[in-house]
Amino acid sequence: MNTGVISPQTRTTALTTMTADELDVLVIGGGVVGAGAALDAATRGLSVGLLEARDFASGTSSRSSKLIHGGLRYLEMLDFGLVREALRERGLLIQRLAPHLVRPVPFLYPLRHRAWERLYAGAGLALYDTLALSGWGAGLPRHRHLSRTEALRAFPALDPESLVGAIRYYDAQVDDARHTMFLVRTAAAYGAQVAARTEVIGFLREGRRVVGVRARDLETGTELEIRARTVINATGVWTSDIQSLMKGERGQFKITASKGIHLVVPREKITGHTGMILRTATSVLFVIPWDRNWIIGTTDTPWNLDKAHPAASAHDVDYLLTEVNKSLATPLTRDDVQGVYAGLRPLLSADAAITAKLSREHAVDTLAPGLVLVAGGKYTTYRVMAKDAVDAAVRDLDSRVPASCTDQVPLLGAAGYRAAWNRRAQLARRAGLHVTRIEHLLKRYGTLVDEALALIEDDPSLREPLDGAPDYLRAEIVYAATHEGARHLDDVLTRRTRISIETPDRGVTAAHAAADLLAGPLGWSSDSKDAEIATYESRVAAERAAQEQPDDLSADATRLAATAA
Repeated sequence: MNTGVISPQTRTTALTTMTADELDVLVIGGGVVGAGAALDAATRGLSVGLLEARDFASGTSSRSSKLIHGGLRYLEMLDFGLVREALRERGLLIQRLAPHLVRPVPFLYPLRHRAWERLYAGAGLALYDTLALSGWGAGLPRHRHLSRTEALRAFPALDPESLVGAIRYYDAQVDDARHTMFLVRTAAAYGAQVAARTEVIGFLREGRRVVGVRARDLETGTELEIRARTVINATGVWTSDIQSLMKGERGQFKITASKGIHLVVPREKITGHTGMILRTATSVLFVIPWDRNWIIGTTDTPWNLDKAHPAASAHDVDYLLTEVNKSLATPLTRDDVQGVYAGLRPLLSADAAITAKLSREHAVDTLAPGLVLVAGGKYTTYRVMAKDAVDAAVRDLDSRVPASCTDQVPLLGAAGYRAAWNRRAQLARRAGLHVTRIEHLLKRYGTLVDEALALIEDDPSLREPLDGAPDYLRAEIVYAATHEGARHLDDVLTRRTRISIETPDRGVTAAHAAADLLAGPLGWSSDSKDAEIATYESRVAAERAAQEQPDDLSADATRLAATAA
C-alpha cells in the first residue's frame, strides 16, 4: 500500500483513470461521509472514484466544533442508540483508527443549583459512561464530582458566583479537516481515484438507471463523463441540489441546514485547564481548548441562504459572548475574538421550528436504480454512515462484495504512532528541530511525519517558521500542495492548517509567504500568485465585514460581495 499522496499529478491521473474505465462505485462529495464511503468501498476490493466540487472538507467537515463525542444532549432526547453508537466510534478513533488525530479532552460541567442538578446531571453522565463501556467505547476516565473549590482550581476563570460545584467528564477532539483529508488519502492508498475541484453537473442514465455522471473539471473547464455501476450522493447540505439533477425523479430526503458559528479566542483570555460545557436556554455551549486558543460555540439556527459561504452575523457573535460571559469572572469582549467560522449541519428535515430539536440520525435510500443517497448524521458517526451507504450501493452489484472492514483499518499515520511519539526526542535531534516542533508535527501527520521531514532534508530553508504564522513550519505549506491535494491558498490557510482562525490578522500576513512557497509545486505564474493572495484577502475582509452586520440576510449579502474562495 502506498501513502496516498495527492498531488497535481495524481489528480490528473485520477481523472484520466475515472473516465477510461467503468468504476464499481463513484462517490459524490469529499466531506467526512463521502471520504469515509470511498475508503469503505475501496477496502472491500471495489474500484472507486471520489469527486468533490470544491476542496476536500470545505463544507461542514471543516467547520464543526471539532469534537468526537456521544452527544450528551441526545440523552435528554432519549436517543440512547445514537449516543451508544457515537461513543463506540469515539473509542475506535482514539484507540485504533486515528490516535494521531483524535485525543481525549476533559470537560467541566458547572452546576448552578444544589442537590437536584448534581443528581440529575450526575445520573446523565453515569449513563454516558455506562454506554461507553460497550466494545470500543471504553478507555476514557469516568466522570467525577467536584466541589466549587475543586471546580475553580480546574477552571479559575469561572465566576465563583455562577456555580455551586461541577462534574468533570471526558470526550475527545479532532482537527476535522485534517481527519477528513487523512480519510481521503487512506482511500487513495487503497486504490480509490480522488479529485477535488470537480463538479457533478448531471447524471448519465440508461432508462431509469443511473450509470454515471457528467462532471466539469473546475481547474480547466473540461467536461468529463465518468461511468459507474453505482453512485453514492454524500453531499450533506447540497443533497437537494444533486437530487435536482435527476430529472423526473422525486427527491427522497429534505435537508434542513442549521448554522453553527464558533469564536476563536486566545488562550490567555480564559484561564482554564479543561474544556467546559454550559447549558443555554435552547442548547449547550462548549468552551474547548485548541492549542494556543479556545473555541467557543455553537449556535443552532436555520439557514436558507448561500450554502458555500455561510456567514456569521454580529447577532451570532454577541449571542455566544453573552452566553459564555454568564459564567466568566472577567467577561470577554469583541476585541478578544481572534477568529470566527460558520458551518452548516445537514439535518434530516421535520416539522420542527427549532433546528436544535431535529434528529442527528442518518438515513440511506435509493433515489433511482444505481443512485444511493446518504444524509443526516453527525461527524462522530461518519464511519457508520459510510458503511450503510456502501452496503446499500452494492446490493444490486452482480458480484458478491465483502462486508465492511473499516473498523479494522487504521488511517494513514496511525500505525506505530505511539512508538513514534515515544521517539520524538530522537526525531527532533535527527531533524535539527526542537522537540515541541516534532510533537506538533506528530499530532498533524502521525507516522507520515517522515514525509514532511524529508522535504526539510532536501531544502533546509523549509525548517524555518512561516512568516505570520510561526506555529507552522514552511515545510508544512509545501507538503499541503505536494502530498495533501491543496490547489489554492485558501485550501492551505483554512483547512490544511488553521492559520485563518489562529492568527490575529486571520492569515493575511502569512498569505504572502505561503503563496511564495506554493507557487512552485502548483505551477503558479506571478499573476496567479497575486490573484490567490487577493482572493484570500478579499474573503477575510468580507467575513470581517459580515460579522458587523445585524442579521443573517445582511451578513450573507456582505460575505458574497467577496470574490468566491
